[in-house]
Amino acid sequence: MTNDAPPPLRVAHVDDHETVRLGFASLLGDVDDIELVASATSVDDVLPLVADLDLVVLDIRLSDGSTVARNLAVLQDAGARVLAFTAADNANEVRAASRGGVLGIVRKSDSRDAIIDAVRNAARGLTVATTEWAAALDADGTFSAGLSPKEREVLALYASGEKSVTVANRAGLSAGTVAEYVRRIRTKYAIAGRPAHTKVDLYKRAVEDGILPSPES
Repeated sequence: MTNDAPPPLRVAHVDDHETVRLGFASLLGDVDDIELVASATSVDDVLPLVADLDLVVLDIRLSDGSTVARNLAVLQDAGARVLAFTAADNANEVRAASRGGVLGIVRKSDSRDAIIDAVRNAARGLTVATTEWAAALDADGTFSAGLSPKEREVLALYASGEKSVTVANRAGLSAGTVAEYVRRIRTKYAIAGRPAHTKVDLYKRAVEDGILPSPES
């Protein structure tokens, strides 16, 4: 008799508070389908592991002098999926995380089940559309729907009619990562109350937000 269960989702946690790291490890201790493979105090510590990870759970405020924008850029350039895990006590940092391409923003004060579900879904590449993230996007007037610079670049290429393979080549991403970016962009627009179900809808949103020029210009 063979065991057909899929391998556990591999997760790393980055937080500079030992008590939070221990608490997160305890939270996942009896979850069979999630394996905590690393618990670190900085993003640099988990970078060598990214290729073998399904998700990095990241505290958006670390005491090593790094910024959330830098940490997200480094992780995503390495191909990591990222879920922001925060006390949400600094609105600017929460908004920076929303712009940085995270799959969602989860409060450390959320229930055990909510945190585990968020980790599980994000590790599978699904967007975690929490109320915390929606509030961050709603309050953020810097970028349309809270899109990160890389998301805006992907949207500009994809919505202008380029195929996913071409978008991937021009943006320096894999085709699979482009698909994740497009899914994330659609979710952010939906959360902002401006759904974009089709490629034509994405083109309209890109024009509305100045990401692509108006056809009349």
